[in-house]
Amino acid sequence: MNKKRLFIRSAIAVAVAASSTSAFAAGFQLNGQSATGLGRAFAGDAVIADNASVMARNPAAMALFDSPELSLGVIAIDTDVQIKGGDYTYLDRMSLTQQGIQPVYSSTNLDDAQAGDISYVPNIFYVHPINEKFAVGAGIYSNFGTKTEFDTNFAANELGGLTDVKSVNFALSGSYRVNEQLSLGAGVDFIQGTGKLQRSGLDHLGELPVFGSSFESSVGDNMLNIDAEGTGFGWNAGVVYELSEKHRFGLSYRHSPDIKADGDTMVYKGEQLSGKLVLPLPDIAEFSGYHLLTNKFAMHYSVQWIEWSTFDQLATTDGTVLNEYNWQDGMHYSIGGTYYLNDAWTLRAGYMYDTSAQDQKKSISVPDSDRQWVSAGATFRATKNSTIDVGVTYLMGEDVKVSDTLSTEVGGQELTLSNVEATTRANAWLYGIQYSYKF
Repeated sequence: MNKKRLFIRSAIAVAVAASSTSAFAAGFQLNGQSATGLGRAFAGDAVIADNASVMARNPAAMALFDSPELSLGVIAIDTDVQIKGGDYTYLDRMSLTQQGIQPVYSSTNLDDAQAGDISYVPNIFYVHPINEKFAVGAGIYSNFGTKTEFDTNFAANELGGLTDVKSVNFALSGSYRVNEQLSLGAGVDFIQGTGKLQRSGLDHLGELPVFGSSFESSVGDNMLNIDAEGTGFGWNAGVVYELSEKHRFGLSYRHSPDIKADGDTMVYKGEQLSGKLVLPLPDIAEFSGYHLLTNKFAMHYSVQWIEWSTFDQLATTDGTVLNEYNWQDGMHYSIGGTYYLNDAWTLRAGYMYDTSAQDQKKSISVPDSDRQWVSAGATFRATKNSTIDVGVTYLMGEDVKVSDTLSTEVGGQELTLSNVEATTRANAWLYGIQYSYKF
């Protein structure tokens, strides 16, 4: 009995990664660096530089600051993950025939399930110009994370369960203004990630003698139980080019590390996993533009590429391949507008189209799909040096047909333990608030 193989199949292609919907972007990416960006669907965020949070998207944009600035805020993510019209087939018993032992399956209709939750993503940034040429910045925020949890009464919890993953990015960056048009920037990232995974179910299979006595400890309430933590170092670089005060462009690239995670609890029903789990995070490239078309109105846009194809498998550092993913690279396309109403108020709105990271392999725990964002926000200048930003987004996913299977190896052959045929859909509301102070 290959427990490691059953372990990863029950994790449903999420392992220490995640379900995408709580991350409210394809894969398990977080676009939650600022409430200001949230209010315009992050259109133009690599170049607008209206507060210190821009360092999370493009370090070169810190060159646009003429005084120190602090920004801090939080984004609340209220996800609605629905599993609809599910048919659940599971291995009921083994029957003895002339051909040998044959599996016997039972089927039932699954009640519609909801696996959403409310998550909070805080952030803090500080940018400090040293002189007319150099600026430095520091930030604490997150690029990746998620949480989904099925009810304990969900019949197919060996394919559902709990997935709770968080990452924290500690960033240091610097920028250099080459001339009036060109600025460069670079930074380093220390990323700490934590993950909890739990799967349970199929208790009755432990009583089937065909599996052997060791299988009884491989199912039940503790089929999968991981509480792991890991770290990694990454880097980012960027450039800003200003045609004039009214028109500028930004380009940035972020290299994300492989997170190697371990912990005291890394077992599949009593068996400790050997080595560390390696989670390959995607690199991200972004191009943004900003154009002040009148004294009151500006339009801005972004195109972002996310290297999800790097997330091809989950393996341990000792070379054990646990699962194949076969994800595809993703894209974000966003466009927005900003209206400078008066000295006290700035209004903004935006739209984003976000492509799915999954290709052929899909599951009920990763209800990934192409998504549309509709966003709006505002800035209130409370004092000469302080502003308060709010932003709200409604994210609309698509219905996706899913066939999700848990299997194991018996006698050198694959044996299906359970299968769910269902339709998944993931929507979300995002709410952000941010305070910025210019020293």
